[in-house]
Amino acid sequence: MNPPASVATLRDDGVALLARAGVPTPDVDAELLIGHVLGLSRGEVQAKAVIGTPVAEHDTVAIRAALARRAAREPLQHITGTAPFRSLELAVGPGVFVPRPETEEVAQFAIDALRAAATPEPIGVDLGTGSGAIALAMATEVPHSRVFGVENSPRAFVWTTQNFRASGADNARAVFVDLADALPDLDGTVAVVISNPPYIPVGAIPRDPEVRLFDPEHALYGGQDGLDVVRQVSRTAARLLHPGGTLVLEHGELQGAAIAALLTADGWNAVATHRDLLGRDRATTALR
Repeated sequence: MNPPASVATLRDDGVALLARAGVPTPDVDAELLIGHVLGLSRGEVQAKAVIGTPVAEHDTVAIRAALARRAAREPLQHITGTAPFRSLELAVGPGVFVPRPETEEVAQFAIDALRAAATPEPIGVDLGTGSGAIALAMATEVPHSRVFGVENSPRAFVWTTQNFRASGADNARAVFVDLADALPDLDGTVAVVISNPPYIPVGAIPRDPEVRLFDPEHALYGGQDGLDVVRQVSRTAARLLHPGGTLVLEHGELQGAAIAALLTADGWNAVATHRDLLGRDRATTALR
């Protein structure tokens, strides 16, 4: 009988496998997948690798299967079933866009604007909420607010409702409706509207297999120039926001100037483009 595999062996084999597959962070992903199967943190995996902890056969099989899925470029979050976002742990899977770390920075603009709102119970709206990441970040970090997450994809809304329910945030509500028709009863009363809309032009194919093969097209492509949904967000936000209310848009790094021009033409004030931590245009804000 062969001796049991160790955490160190599985980690080393996994890192090598994922590196050959072109996974950008093979060591991180291998350790997270081992930890997912064994119920350990990444630090605990590293510690057990150092001391050569053996792994039971059934866990070894599960770890190797998870590593093979990741080597096929299935998103890490689909394999673990969860995605971290700020202080949240969200359920994700096929049919919903996996929240990205850079969106955490964009969400901060909306959170800051909600906190600064003069009303005792400011209202925030996330148009195209998907997993609910931004809406739930606003609701949990600004607990005196009321937040609405709007989604129109039936497949994504399964995840939306699951995460809203699990969050326990009783000031957050998920709404299934097209964003053009969203929340007419709130017209003129909203403090913040935020959206991370689909903004990739239909002719631009994402390089990363995780995006190209697994993220839903509904959440990626925004028409010939990528701005079709942005135009609708501008119209809906103008209807929802009260005077002085804040619009926050996430977008691609080459779209800042075009979106600023679009919003200026629509009559928005104080239009500003903001860069992410890597110096790339990432978000645009404007005032009603």
